[in-house]
Amino acid sequence: MDVGATGQIGLGVVIALVLVALAFDFMNGFHDAANSIATVVSTRVLKPYQAVLMAAFFNFAALFVFQLKVATTIGRGIVDQGVVDHHLVFGALVGAIVWNLVTWVYGLPSSSSHALIGGLVGAAVAKAGTWALVPAGILKVCAFILIAPLMGMVLGALLMLAVSWLFVRATPSRVDRWFRRMQLVSASLYSLGHGGNDAQKTIGIIWMLLIAAGYLGTQDPVPMWVVVACYVTIALGTAFGGWRIVKTMGQRITKLKPVGGFCAETGGAVMLFVATGFGIPVSTTHTITGAIVGAGSAQSTSAVRWGVAGNIVWAWVLTIPCSAFVAGIAWWVGKQLF
Repeated sequence: MDVGATGQIGLGVVIALVLVALAFDFMNGFHDAANSIATVVSTRVLKPYQAVLMAAFFNFAALFVFQLKVATTIGRGIVDQGVVDHHLVFGALVGAIVWNLVTWVYGLPSSSSHALIGGLVGAAVAKAGTWALVPAGILKVCAFILIAPLMGMVLGALLMLAVSWLFVRATPSRVDRWFRRMQLVSASLYSLGHGGNDAQKTIGIIWMLLIAAGYLGTQDPVPMWVVVACYVTIALGTAFGGWRIVKTMGQRITKLKPVGGFCAETGGAVMLFVATGFGIPVSTTHTITGAIVGAGSAQSTSAVRWGVAGNIVWAWVLTIPCSAFVAGIAWWVGKQLF
C-alpha cells in the first residue's frame, strides 16, 4: 500500500479498502438475512429460496425510498473526521468482519451494525484516544441498543393483542389463511427497512474514506456509484443467506404462527422506518428479536424460551467491546504492515 506524494491516500489503497468495505456489506446481508426471512420461513409461508430472493429484492429497493441520513451519522457522527485515515478504516472493517464471522459460526444473531460501530470506536481510540470520538453520536447509538429491541417488543406485543381482539370471533383456519398472505407484506416491509438502514452504514464508511483520501470534500455528497454498489452488495449477501441464524431467530426463541410472524415483522419494520428517517443506525437484529419476543410473550410468557433470548442478549452486550478490541489490534497491525 502506498500514500501519494500530495498527501492523498493512493488510489490502490482506496480501491482495496472499498473492496473490503463491500465485503463487510455482503457479510452484513449474509449475516442478517435471518432477520428478514426467519419468521416467514419458520411459519412456512415461503420456502427458504423464495424468502431470500424476496428479501434481497426489497433490500435493493430501499435505495429508492430512504434518504442517506444513516450514512451521514456513520460518516460524520461517530468519529472525528480529522483522525480518519486508511489505517483506521482498515482496523474498523477488520474488527467488524471478524466479530461477524465468530457470531455466524456459533449461530448467534449479533448486530453487524454495532460490530461496525465498535470497530470504528476501537480503531479511533487506538490511534488517537477517546477524544477522537463524537459523544453525541456514540450516546445515540448506545441508547438505541436498548430502545430498538424494547420498542420492537412493545410494538410486536401491541399488534398481537390488537389482532387477537379484532379476530376474536374468527376461526383459527381463517386467521391462519389471512395472515399467511399478510405476512408477505410484513416481511417485504421489514426487508425494505433492513436494506435502508444497513446498506447506509457501509455507504458512510466508504464516504468517510473518500473524504480522508482527498477524493471528496467534506461538504461533497456521496457519489451515486457508492450508493448503488452498497445496495446491490447487501442484496447479494441476503440472497446467499445466513442459514445458521435462521433457526435461532425463527424457531428457538419462540414458535410463531403466521399471525405472530406478521406482528413481529410489522413491529420491527415500523421501528426501522422511524430510526432510518431520523438517521439512527440501529441493529436490525436487535429490533426483530425484540419484536419476536413481544409477539410470543403476548400469547404467553411461557411461549418464549428466555434462556435462548438471554444468550442472544449476551452477544449484544459483547459486540461493541469485542469488535472494538479486534479493531484496535487490526489498526496496529495495519500501521506496521502498510
